[in-house]
Amino acid sequence: MTDMQQALRSRAKELLESGEIAYLIGWEPTRRENVMRTAFIEKAEDADKLVWNNYCVTSTAPYLLDDRWPKGKIGICVRGCDSRAVNRMLSDKQVKRENLYIIGLPCEGVENPICDQCGHRNPVIYDELIGEPVPEKNVEDRFTSVEEIEKMPIEKRREYWNAQYDKCIRCYACRNVCPACSCRECFADQYRTGWQGKQIDRAQNMIYGLTRGYHVGDRCIECGECERVCPMGLTARRLPSKMLMDINDLYGSYECALSGDQASALGEYDLSDADEFM
Repeated sequence: MTDMQQALRSRAKELLESGEIAYLIGWEPTRRENVMRTAFIEKAEDADKLVWNNYCVTSTAPYLLDDRWPKGKIGICVRGCDSRAVNRMLSDKQVKRENLYIIGLPCEGVENPICDQCGHRNPVIYDELIGEPVPEKNVEDRFTSVEEIEKMPIEKRREYWNAQYDKCIRCYACRNVCPACSCRECFADQYRTGWQGKQIDRAQNMIYGLTRGYHVGDRCIECGECERVCPMGLTARRLPSKMLMDINDLYGSYECALSGDQASALGEYDLSDADEFM
């Protein structure tokens, strides 16, 4: 057992016993040694179920959207990516800061390929930090995957995306796990004529994928959860990454949700804008 895991269990027990939090969102083991799942700890005696290791892959933050009006404070364990997700929700007015008790956990990367491209390994928001901060990583290849696609000839690029959306089964796992997908009712679930058909084919799949990509493009925290949970192996993160790359090219350096009051790049304007495109 690591020192951080023991410290997390001890602190969770104290917070639950004192009533400072109603429950804690963290991770617990499964029957498989290399698979951890999200844990919801409500009793102090259950705090020993909590784990912290390289297999704590799932994001904790999206579960906050399932309890928007909690009866007490929600405790939540966050890594760098999870903390940015919390900031995303705070900026979107989806959760209230006073309803949260945030336990930060410095993370040097878990068993997830996206961690190699993480430039924020320490939580950017927390009430207390367990463990010592770890060195941040300078990520120079943030948009490499997008640039590789853009180098393709137009026909090859079309073939690439056709192949992606031919695989999509519209299970909406990417939407359900995304901390930026916080609409009370998704357009894909509406029954209004003309919004989106219910058939599973390339055209309708593209409508869903492109709409979601644009919707979260400037609000994407680059956690890669959409790709991790996709049962069909779609490169779902590429579209919001393309949006972020263009925002960086057009407006300068931009990373989403580094603070809880950071405005979305496409959600604000300046009267001094040149409007050169008009």
